[in-house]
Amino acid sequence: MTTLLLHSRGGRSGGRGLAAGLEREGIQRLEREFAFDTFADALQFTDAVGQLAEAEGHHPALLTEWGKVTVTWWTHTIGGLHRNDFILAAKTDTLYAQAPGRKK
Repeated sequence: MTTLLLHSRGGRSGGRGLAAGLEREGIQRLEREFAFDTFADALQFTDAVGQLAEAEGHHPALLTEWGKVTVTWWTHTIGGLHRNDFILAAKTDTLYAQAPGRKK
């Protein structure tokens, strides 16, 4: 797995940190981990991202764990990154900024 730094957002706590483009299985992806106070807060954020994905017709990989959600965007049909991945990653950041229980 290769990781490429796209930009820095400061410290690692609270979901802030590195928005990284990475390569896994030969496919470039955008991945970010978002931190929460509880599993319920993480699950609520996962649902919000899922609703966004359904509305946009573009679906990320979502991993929900206690206190954190990992969201990975890439375009399956082209096997890499498309402009929509960057747009939806930014919309995901906006959802996080409004999410209850997010780590500050």
